[in-house]
Amino acid sequence: MNVVITGGNRGIGLALTKRYKARGAKVYATCRNSCDELNSAGVTIIKGVDVSQPEMLAEKLAPLMDVDIDLLINNAGVLGHESIDDWDPNTIDYQFRVNALGPLLVTQTLLPAMAKDGKIAMITSRMGSMADNGSGGYYGYRMSKAALNAAGVSMANDLKPKGIAVGIFHPGFVQTEMVNGAGDIDADTCAERLSQRIDELNVSNAGRFIHSNGDELPW
Repeated sequence: MNVVITGGNRGIGLALTKRYKARGAKVYATCRNSCDELNSAGVTIIKGVDVSQPEMLAEKLAPLMDVDIDLLINNAGVLGHESIDDWDPNTIDYQFRVNALGPLLVTQTLLPAMAKDGKIAMITSRMGSMADNGSGGYYGYRMSKAALNAAGVSMANDLKPKGIAVGIFHPGFVQTEMVNGAGDIDADTCAERLSQRIDELNVSNAGRFIHSNGDELPW
């Protein structure tokens, strides 16, 4: 099994990298910069991949074009903290480029390398849910994840005829550097749950918004 994971150098991406390696998969971890833990994980590392830079993606992802990709996990993401009174359009734009446009462009670029019965996992957030938003704020993150959800549903519909299943997964509130170590679950537990949800993914249940605990989330 060949697995490609974006943002594989820390947090959820690193935990997923180690999880799939332990399951015997051939793992390709992309990142802007590697780290000691990733370097020692025994996986193939593709450095210099910045999903916010579309003009670079084809060149940087070229080593993956000869891989028969069974699973692509679009995990790379960033989080900003804009409020109605304190915001910067540049940080909002950057979150859109990384969280929403990046996964779409990575998928489009790697689609010719996907296996006929492959799977694509979009790691999103329930903060992209309209129905679940009871606290406001986080404008760039909420909007970019809502956009990612929309892209994921479109991809699920477009790729079903090709036999490729697209899942849209909320990892939970995970103890990572992105949230300064806050959270309800650790990254390894998250990776275990996500891998279970990905195992369950197929073309008949593709395009749903699923919590890593198995619950279906509202849009």
